[in-house]
Parts: sequence; structure tokens; C-alpha cells
Amino acid sequence: MAELRVGIAGTGHFGHFHAQKVAASPRARLVGLYDADPAHAAGVGREVGAPPMDWPALLDACDAVVIATPAETHFHFASEALRAGKHVLVEKPIAATLEEADALTALAAENHRVFQVGHLLRYSAEHKAISARMQRPLYLECIRIAPFKPRGTDVSVILDLMIHDLDLVLALVESPLESVDAVGAPVASTYEDIANARLRFVNGCVATLTASRISLKTERKMRLFSQEGYMSVDFGARKLMMIGRERGLPIPGTGGGRIEQITWKDHDVLQAEHEAFAAAILDGAPVIVDAAAGRRALAAALAVTESMQMSRARAAASGLIHL
Repeated sequence: MAELRVGIAGTGHFGHFHAQKVAASPRARLVGLYDADPAHAAGVGREVGAPPMDWPALLDACDAVVIATPAETHFHFASEALRAGKHVLVEKPIAATLEEADALTALAAENHRVFQVGHLLRYSAEHKAISARMQRPLYLECIRIAPFKPRGTDVSVILDLMIHDLDLVLALVESPLESVDAVGAPVASTYEDIANARLRFVNGCVATLTASRISLKTERKMRLFSQEGYMSVDFGARKLMMIGRERGLPIPGTGGGRIEQITWKDHDVLQAEHEAFAAAILDGAPVIVDAAAGRRALAAALAVTESMQMSRARAAASGLIHL
């Protein structure tokens, strides 16, 4: 396959960006766009030079499809694409339920198709910097807060924002999740807009994650502790500091401690995701974020949601809140 024919399902916020990346790709050709609102698909299509199509026509025209429709429809579109023999890149979360995620995993295997999940952080410079320096974290603390935007409120803040850090933590810890304790509440939308979760893993690691989409400012930070040292990451400032014994400048009076401070340049992570998708299909390269990784992130997100709902029910029973 010399050129990958790609279609886009969903031309909203992320679908629009996906269409731009495919249209600019040297290894792919954007053959068409589908959206529940044909007029919107036509508008994006005029910008990127691709025609709007109905869903069956798009499947007939493409080798691979990018699914950027609302989360509750991911299974519908991804399963039909896989049954039609198409490779699939689906936005996060992989699906709405674990049963749907398992079915998609089986369909991809049965049809020998590439199935990739859109967890963008895995393609970022910060992920590479963190994973290169700390392989055995014992404690992680993640903060991801942002001002309120109506976009994304079709799901909770867990599936909207926290799932990014959940996926990153799961990739770094590489141990089964043992327990979850979470609290959160809806404030500006129907679903939870702020949440805090404490995750315990079988290997003893603990991670605390906070996510909010109703804050006055944007902040993304992470702190990690391990026998390798202590790391502080400011994603907004693109800075990482690590205190350990292997890297950096000596710290006087610490008996061998060293400090390393690095910065990184932004790169187009969405472009990197599309390059990885094309490489997996055309070159047989490994799928960086496969169905198993997508399922793990979804399972953790659903566990956080369940624990949060139980916490709210207990608070309501005690008269602390009104459901």
C-alpha cells in the first residue's frame, strides 16, 4: 500500500484537527469526511479539500478511518469500520464500557487491522523525558486544571481530562490497579467537573490525581518519587527537575546527590500520532497506544467514576450533600 486512504468520522473540535493532519500528511490522502451534521462536514471539507460523505460511502472509499465522534458512539463507528476491514484510530476514550472495549479488541484481532487509541501524551516530549529517567515510581501526584469550556461536557472531567494522566500513570507504573478512592462533583455541567482520585497498585505504588475544568487558570504538573530520585514536572512551562544520583550536577553536602534540570520544545503531538498510525499500517511498526492500553485507561477511569459516585452516595446518606 503506497498511499493510505483515510476518512474522518466526526468533524467537531478534534475531528477538524485530525482532518488537517491527514490532509497535510505525505503518507496519506484524505478521501472524505462524515459528520451527523452534513453542513459542518462540508465546511471543514472546503478547508481541507475533501468531500463530505455519508458513513457507508466513507467506509467504501478509505483504507483507514479516524473516529472523532462523541464518546458514546465510538463503539458503533469503530466496530462497523473494523468489520468492513478498515484500520482504526479512535479518539479517547476507546469506548463507553469495558464490554465494548473488549469487543473492539476482538474485532481488530479477528480482522488483522491496526487499532490505535488517541492518548496524545504518549507521543509527547514530556512523556519521553519522564519515562527515560524514572522507571519504578513509588508515588505520583498529578494536577490537571483548566477554565470551563462547554466543549467536552458530554462526558465527566474523568473521561475528558483525567484520563490523559491516568493513561500516563498506567504506562509509567506498569502494575495492575488494586484499589481506587475518589471524590468529585458536577458544578457547571451535568457530569462531574472536578475530581480527585487516589489509586493504589499491586506493586505498592500510589498515585493521586486531581482534575478540574472549572478553575480560573490552566495548570498541568506532576511530581514523582522513587528509589531513583525525586522528579518535578511543569508541563505548562516545559520544565523538568530531577534530584537523584545518576544525572546532572553534584549537590554539595548531599553525599552524592545530583540535580538535573531540562526543558523541551513543543512538537506537534497530533502529527506524531498520525505518523505512528501510518507507520503501523504501512510499515508494520508497533502500535504505541493499542486497544489494551485504551482498555486499561478506560477501566481506571470507570473505577474512579464508580468510587466517586459511592462517595457522593455516602455523603448524601449522611446529609452532607443533596443529590
